[in-house]
Amino acid sequence: MNPSGSEAKGKATNTLSQEGEEEEERGSLDSFLKWAAGLGVSDSPNPSSYSCLGHSLGVAYFPDAGGRGLAAVRDITRGESLLKVPKSALITTHSLLKDERLSTELKAHPSLSPVQVLTVCFLYEMSKGKASPWHPYLLHLPRSYGILAAFGEFEKQALQVDYAIWAAQKALSKAEYEWKEATPLMKELKLKPQFLTFRAWIWATGTISSRTLHIPWDEAGCLCPVGDLFNYAAPGEDLNGFENVDNLQNGYALDDLDTQHSQRLTDGAFEEDAAAYCFYAKTNYKKGEQVLLSYGTYTNLELLEYYGFLLEDNPNEKVFIPLEPDIRSSSSWPKDSLYIHQNGRPSFALMAALRVWATPPYQRKSIRHLAYSGSQLSQDNEISVMTWIAKKCHATLKSMPTSIEDDNLLLSFIDKIQEFDNLWEWGKAMPAFGGEFCNLLQATNLKRNNESFASRRAKMLIDRWKLAVHWRLIYKKVLVDCISYCTDIINSLSSRND
Repeated sequence: MNPSGSEAKGKATNTLSQEGEEEEERGSLDSFLKWAAGLGVSDSPNPSSYSCLGHSLGVAYFPDAGGRGLAAVRDITRGESLLKVPKSALITTHSLLKDERLSTELKAHPSLSPVQVLTVCFLYEMSKGKASPWHPYLLHLPRSYGILAAFGEFEKQALQVDYAIWAAQKALSKAEYEWKEATPLMKELKLKPQFLTFRAWIWATGTISSRTLHIPWDEAGCLCPVGDLFNYAAPGEDLNGFENVDNLQNGYALDDLDTQHSQRLTDGAFEEDAAAYCFYAKTNYKKGEQVLLSYGTYTNLELLEYYGFLLEDNPNEKVFIPLEPDIRSSSSWPKDSLYIHQNGRPSFALMAALRVWATPPYQRKSIRHLAYSGSQLSQDNEISVMTWIAKKCHATLKSMPTSIEDDNLLLSFIDKIQEFDNLWEWGKAMPAFGGEFCNLLQATNLKRNNESFASRRAKMLIDRWKLAVHWRLIYKKVLVDCISYCTDIINSLSSRND
């Protein structure tokens, strides 16, 4: 169907408006980088007063890898210094409390946590507008975040998995409790009404959760202008967990593993000698490649909770399946160690627990030490365990409202949804996606308001919906890979009897 003249004109106007916004953003970014250079932020041993970047790094856009980030403007060698942000440029509770009024009012609220204090200080600074010395930085913060605490009921249910829905609800409840605790202080500070709302608190929580870096003198961390433009790279599998039994048996010392683990996670830290936050290259980079930073080891659900994004191939992903209570009671493994890896393999602890559970109760005491050392107990026991896991994964997949194929189609649809201009186009999509699409319309009130999916409010919800669908799709793919893995093991063991 061809668009009408007015529709075509509207789209052309939107395109011109978007180009104007992009040009304005570029100009604003240049001003921000110049402002940061004035504070001593630099990627060069010979700092420039014009911009803090250009010697090693440059701001670039990576649509499929985190959005705006930092790119190498030359070939970079692993371990090379990338960026220094002086202590005086860091936004911390200490630096914000130089405001006497804020410092005085805060003394009457000693029960607030360090993160609550930083959140209040941050909102107070935001309320100053252009009067804030950090205004050029504050202007460049995202207007929304996809952290779990920002998920509404629609997005929470879109996760489909009970423990993920529970995690989102827990994050929301925690944020609401902390906001109510901090509200009296914010009222005493006479913050403008828009900064007193729960919506503002969630936004500030998202900023602090996703952008703060560790500093030794404040557990709430610091906001680091320019330094928080680095996007995330997973540091690899945890070297100090239950999965290291093979390495330990091969002669690796645990102290060596701890040292390797520490080094791999340390590509940015505050250095007292330099009085600055210093960043280093975690690997070699070619000119034009995105330069990444490892924040630590996180599952995709944890990345959603704290940072508002997830990774398609996350080596630290953990998928949990429903386990009968007697499985947990028959072993001493921690609950969070009983999971399936991103590659579909059951964790060491899950295999050990199931090997014990699949053994008759009267024999468990005598074989427990073998199971806990990672040994197969018998061929029949191993087949029984693998069969149980495969059936449990299959049953979990069958119980979910949508399939992998459905979710792949839905993700493609979500990418196009903002191109829809009217209810007629939305309606055409409804038969394909049924209740979930109807729930979206209800959650956004778009039908009633005749609002476009391109509106800011709708776009934020759709972005969170996409994250939820993407998370559950990865979850399902891991279960399918686990079924394949277990089937291969069963076939291999069974063939030995032929």
